[in-house]
Amino acid sequence: MAVPDAALTLERELRGVFGARLRSLVVHGLHADAHAPVRTMAVVESLTEQDLRGCAARVPSWHAAGLATPLLVPSAELGRSLDAFPLEFSAIIADHVVVAGTPPFDGKAVDAVDIRRACEAQARSHLLHLREGFLETGGNRDALAVLVAQSASPLNALLASLARLDGRTDLNPEAAGRHAERTLSVSPGSITEVVKLARVHEISGADAERVFPPYLAAMQRLVEYVDNWARR
Repeated sequence: MAVPDAALTLERELRGVFGARLRSLVVHGLHADAHAPVRTMAVVESLTEQDLRGCAARVPSWHAAGLATPLLVPSAELGRSLDAFPLEFSAIIADHVVVAGTPPFDGKAVDAVDIRRACEAQARSHLLHLREGFLETGGNRDALAVLVAQSASPLNALLASLARLDGRTDLNPEAAGRHAERTLSVSPGSITEVVKLARVHEISGADAERVFPPYLAAMQRLVEYVDNWARR
């Protein structure tokens, strides 16, 4: 995949801050959302307050060029961070392009056990939020519609984590939703109807009342699946 021009500009500007201390720069998440700001990670030999100030001064122009604020990681911290942020780094490893320097993940991998643990925490949090949110609607179906619609983006992130746990890193949100429905043996549409709301951001109260029960049941099944997941 071609490297965005903005990332090449970023590489030059990071060289201006770090010089030879810039070990590598990667673009990641290009397959996840073509319309999102370009996400990058820079691995540096060292990172000082002065470096942060130098980068901070450039952030407005980076944003204007369509870049997200780069993730800056000292090389000594990278390997030790994989188990602390397994979902985040597994996503980067699965979908990145090296812009400059040495490939930062050679010889490194996120353990599936760490991904499972983080995925379980993510799944349980999502389920708890749905239950709490339902209580707070007070039975008002318009409030339920807001709850369901607002849960779509977090759901997509959870489904991406589930797909990575199952060794699938090539799925867009709707494909990840269908994968989850098949994996969990839940009714078609119980997950994918909510997934689509991340694009349209709106659902009627009547549809929310119809969608919510199978959605909640699917999330309960997802928690059980991840809790009992075994390395394949």
